[in-house]
Amino acid sequence: MDMQTIGTVIRDTRKQRKLSQAQLGHSLGMSRATISGIETGKIAEVGIRKMMALCAALGLELTVGLRHQYPTLQELRQELYEQARR
Repeated sequence: MDMQTIGTVIRDTRKQRKLSQAQLGHSLGMSRATISGIETGKIAEVGIRKMMALCAALGLELTVGLRHQYPTLQELRQELYEQARR
């Protein structure tokens, strides 16, 4: 998941909870600009503690898992070629 997607989830959840960026930021000791930057993905690097606090305040869970290995285009073409030969 990229920062843009994470930011969108945070923004949507904040709005569902009827909180402004300023209200959320104030409750966490962050500026409104920081919350805005996280939501829009313009802040490329956010500290893990800050992200955990933000998620906790919104009732979100921050999880870590193995990244799915997706096949390359070349692998998909090879698979299709082999299926066609059968």
